[in-house]
Amino acid sequence: MDTKNKQFRRFTITSALPYANGPVHIGHLAGVYVPADIYARYLRMKGEDVLFIGGSDEHGVPITIKARQQGSSPQEVVDKFHQMIKDSFEKFGISFDIYSRTSAPIHHETASAFFTSLYEKGDFIEKYSQQYYDEEAQHFLADRYITGTCPHCGNENAYGDQCERCGTSLSPLDLINPRSTLSGNIPVLRETKHWYLPLDKAESWLREWILEGHKEDWKTNVYGQCKSWIDQGLQPRAVTRDLDWGVKVPLPDTDGKVLYVWFDAPIGYISAAREWSVKTGKDWEPYWKSNDSKLVHFIGKDNIVFHCIIFPTMLHREGSYILPENVPANEFLNLEGDKISTSRNWAVWLHEYLDEFPGKEDVLRYVLTANAPETKDNDFTWKDFQTRNNSELLAIFGNFVNRTLVLTQKYYDGKVPSLEWINDKDREVLAQMDAYPELIGRSVENYRFREALNELMNLARLGNKYLTDNEPWKTYKTDEQRTATVLAVSLQLAAKLSVLSEPFLPFTAAKLRKMLSVNLTAWNDASQACLLPGGHQLGESALLFDRIEDDQVLKQVQKLQETKKSNLQASEVVLKPQKETITYEEFSRMDIRTGTILSAEIVPKTQKLLRLIIDTGIDKRTVVSGIAEHYRPENIIGQKVCILINLAPRQLKGIESNGMILMAENNEGKLCFVEPTAEFHNGSDVK
Repeated sequence: MDTKNKQFRRFTITSALPYANGPVHIGHLAGVYVPADIYARYLRMKGEDVLFIGGSDEHGVPITIKARQQGSSPQEVVDKFHQMIKDSFEKFGISFDIYSRTSAPIHHETASAFFTSLYEKGDFIEKYSQQYYDEEAQHFLADRYITGTCPHCGNENAYGDQCERCGTSLSPLDLINPRSTLSGNIPVLRETKHWYLPLDKAESWLREWILEGHKEDWKTNVYGQCKSWIDQGLQPRAVTRDLDWGVKVPLPDTDGKVLYVWFDAPIGYISAAREWSVKTGKDWEPYWKSNDSKLVHFIGKDNIVFHCIIFPTMLHREGSYILPENVPANEFLNLEGDKISTSRNWAVWLHEYLDEFPGKEDVLRYVLTANAPETKDNDFTWKDFQTRNNSELLAIFGNFVNRTLVLTQKYYDGKVPSLEWINDKDREVLAQMDAYPELIGRSVENYRFREALNELMNLARLGNKYLTDNEPWKTYKTDEQRTATVLAVSLQLAAKLSVLSEPFLPFTAAKLRKMLSVNLTAWNDASQACLLPGGHQLGESALLFDRIEDDQVLKQVQKLQETKKSNLQASEVVLKPQKETITYEEFSRMDIRTGTILSAEIVPKTQKLLRLIIDTGIDKRTVVSGIAEHYRPENIIGQKVCILINLAPRQLKGIESNGMILMAENNEGKLCFVEPTAEFHNGSDVK
């Protein structure tokens, strides 16, 4: 579907709703909010009609679990984190037109009406199923409120939806010896009714809309994940669940049932638009229901299936809403070589950064954009943060602006010299300058924000080189006209920077506009031949960026090291007790051999499972193992392993797994291979 030449009258931009059970970290910023803000700011500067939507996702089981742990109510939990997140975004310069929340009455009303619309159209399937019920708590149990023994690896603390040791997806009925986390009692099975969205019936439409219609304009990582889901076959998905916290199911006799959070959360974009309408008096419907509106979802890769398959299916079945033109999802950002983890406190939290680096909002925006995980996972390090600030923002952008303004103040009392005596080199630089608005704009419109930022810095590099090559501080005494020309050209370039940097570095752009005494806020301003006329009085100059010293960065690295140390200490303290004694005969029934991994690949639609082909000496067999978060497939080819080969086969994600490799695990969940320390032939007995 070619939309490049389509003319849109308005733009609806959504950013993934952060979950209100904790603060925002740099992974969220790099994946979603900084690119969304760049896009929204750019479009506004182009004169477009923009509605940029954000809000807190406030329903679901993790909220209720956190409330129980803290001895508070779910509403108290979300109130705290909603305000923290909202304040952090405002201070960081994320320019939402509305930042809403899904616990708001207008959202409950909107989500209920959406459900009712699909229900009345007959778009849901009603199903009865057996679900665990806690008789003491008098409550049906969500998957995360049930623990038991994993049937695959023996982990005694597996959850009802997943074993976090082996990574296998589970259902509560798979667990051995299930227990309720509410009371500790053994739950009983009771019949319950729920409503399902039949995604399987949307397969042919999704193939046409995504696989044919968006093959050329969606990012390859987004398109590829969608294709994988569709090719493997879609299944009906429950839109309701038994829980007290959430949007109540708007049907008779449904006490204790709410809309599933995956169903109600994206409707939060629509309810936020309705709230914006109430606050501004503007009509929200054209932004969601007019074909001349462009809807763009900014999300991380873990939300692709919801925003590309499930939510569009909901919108399509409802019938009155537009569909997303693009979903430019990013990959993940790591921290100092390790996966960001909220549970391990391995993160750079936005609210802490704002306190510890006051006035440096744009430095973080710059680093996260320059190192954005647009096509693959990337890594944030404090050393890179320091280097990019000192060697790029300060040494290139800031140095150029500072030299230009200081020399103009020194030689011309802060008044812009007339641009009269130009030579061919000046004309060449002026022509190069004129190309940047279109260059940067094209990259932004194609969601290549890292590329766009690099072009902005190339403009600053052009200015720095021009100043250095022409040395106006030397020519002032011998050729004053030349000095005047060089500074006039440089000031025009600085004025262009004040415009073109606005989407990326809004605080810097505002500071630079004040120093230049201009109010250039339209993107097309940067295309004007002369932004600063001769005789224009500049404002007071100041440094745009400060140097970040080693001790500032060392402090942050030490904080992370303390976090790592605490995590290790915690993992060292807790050791699992010995399991019950078995006989030698029971042990001898296990046939464990040495083997070699011949191939490895990610199991589609999973994040933790790898499909391994292992040479056991007696055959080459397939084993599905939950180690994808610990090892890249390409890095374990040739790895020596110990494998239990006489384990009964089991189907995992449609793949028959024949055996289990032996792994050692610490209390943090870190896995490592159990392997022979000397060279052994494949198939050797492990005794």
